Amino acid sequence: MSSFKPLVFSGVQPTGNLHLGNYLGAIKKFVALQDTNDCIYCVVDLHSLTAQLVHDDLEDQTRQITAAFLAAGINPKKHIVFNQSRVMQHAELAWIFNCVARIGWMSRMTQFKDKAGKDRENASLGLLAYPSLMAADILLYRATHVPVGEDQKQHLELTRDIAQKFNNDFSDRIAAKGLGVEMKVGEEIVRGYFPITEPVIGGPAARIMSLRDGSKKMSKSDPSDLSRINLTDDADTMAKKIKKAKTDPDALPSEVKGLEGRPEAENLVGIYAGLADISKEQVLKDFGGTQFSVFKPALAELAVAKLAPIAGEMRRILADRAYVDGVLSDGGAKAGALAEATMKDVRSIVGLQQG
Repeated sequence: MSSFKPLVFSGVQPTGNLHLGNYLGAIKKFVALQDTNDCIYCVVDLHSLTAQLVHDDLEDQTRQITAAFLAAGINPKKHIVFNQSRVMQHAELAWIFNCVARIGWMSRMTQFKDKAGKDRENASLGLLAYPSLMAADILLYRATHVPVGEDQKQHLELTRDIAQKFNNDFSDRIAAKGLGVEMKVGEEIVRGYFPITEPVIGGPAARIMSLRDGSKKMSKSDPSDLSRINLTDDADTMAKKIKKAKTDPDALPSEVKGLEGRPEAENLVGIYAGLADISKEQVLKDFGGTQFSVFKPALAELAVAKLAPIAGEMRRILADRAYVDGVLSDGGAKAGALAEATMKDVRSIVGLQQG
C-alpha cells in the first residue's frame, strides 16, 4: 500500500512576547520532533491579522519567533523555517478550502466564539475563516502530523474534516488523474489526495496556565506580566515571577490525584515536569510533602538553568538581522517549491485553468 511520507508541520503566531507556555507546549516539542521527522516550522504572520490588521512591529515579531526557533535548537539547514506570507499558496489553498468547508463548521469553533464574544456580527470574516487558513497551512505540504496544544485540537479536527470532504467531493477526478494515495482512516483503507493529519499531543506540560490564575491559560495578552515567564526574561525576573506565583497553603501531595482541585499547584508541578523532562508522578515523588517555600526556589533554579541559555542565544541571533532574514528567505524558497507542487495538483483536481 502506498502512503504519505511522514511530515510534521506547525506554526506560531508573531503576536506578543513568547513565554514559557509557548516553549513547553510547542517549541520544545518542535525541537524533539526534528530528530526523527522531516519538519516544516512556520511563523504564521497572516494569522496574526485576524487579531489586528495593522501591526507596527509585525516584522520584528516575526524575527523574534524565528530567533526563538533557532535558539531552542531547530536546525534550519535540515528542516524548513519560514514565514507564511512569503508563500502565496497558503492564501490560495485557503480560498479553495473556504469553498469546501461549511459555515456551520466554522461557527462552532470554540476559539471563534471566545474571541468574537457576544458581538459576533461585528467579528471579521478572517476570524471566522481562521481554521480554514490553518487547514491550508498544514495540507499545503500534505503534512501527516501536527504538534498542537489542547486548545488547537478542535481546529485540527476541522482540518481533518476539510481534507476528508475534499477527498470525497473530488474522488473521481483524483482517481482519473492518478493523484490518489492510499491511507487508513479508522479501520478503512481509502484513497485521497490530502492526508487525514494526526495530532501530536502529550508530555507532562502540554498546557501551561497563568502564574496568577491556575484556571486560565498562560497568555501573551494577559495585562499582568507576572502571569507569565517570557523567554526573554533575565534570571532575576524569572525567579521573582515564580516566587510571586499564586499557590495555596497546603504542602505538595505525594500523588497526582492529590492535585485535584488545586489548579495553581498542578500548574507549577506541570511546569517543573516539563522543564525537567519527567512525569508529574516523579516530581511529586521527589517533592511530596514539601511546602511551596521550598518547591518554588527549586523550580526557579530549574527554569533559569533551562531558559536563560535560550534567552541569551535569542538576543545574540536577533542582533544579526541579516542572518534571521536569510533563514526566512531560504526557508520560504524551499516551502514555496513544495507548495506550488501541491497547488498544481489541486488546481488540476478542481478544474482551474493553468498555463
